Amino acid sequence: MDLLTDRIKEDMKASMKGGDKARLGVIRLILSAIKQIEVDERIQLDNERTILTLDKMLKQRRESIRLFAEAGRDDLVAIEEAEILVIQDFLPQALTEQEIDAMVSEAVTESGAESIKDMGKVMALLKAKMQGRADMSVVSVKIKAALAG
Repeated sequence: MDLLTDRIKEDMKASMKGGDKARLGVIRLILSAIKQIEVDERIQLDNERTILTLDKMLKQRRESIRLFAEAGRDDLVAIEEAEILVIQDFLPQALTEQEIDAMVSEAVTESGAESIKDMGKVMALLKAKMQGRADMSVVSVKIKAALAG
């Protein structure tokens, strides 16, 4: 089985050789986050857990972008956006808006959800399928809209 972490390490070597310092810095952050979990939990991360880690890193950067934008720090927004692009390189292909909409309506039907109280059921069906491929906060908004009628 090809481990995602191996691909990330190979990309780190290529970035070193190519002198891409910005990309190299982000890759080192990724590997550091993975290593931290492996050491803390005394495990080797599988691809699924690595994707969860990368997804968490994306979420942190999106939040930072929101805060930096509110503070008018466009320089810091640009740095975070560049880091997001590198992290996304290691995630599965992102879902399109139409794919997300279709999956949400399918999950609403499948779960038999009728109101906002059933949101958890719908989210449970979608989380595994969409992890690392969609911003779950956007998905959450779409689920609320679908259940609101």
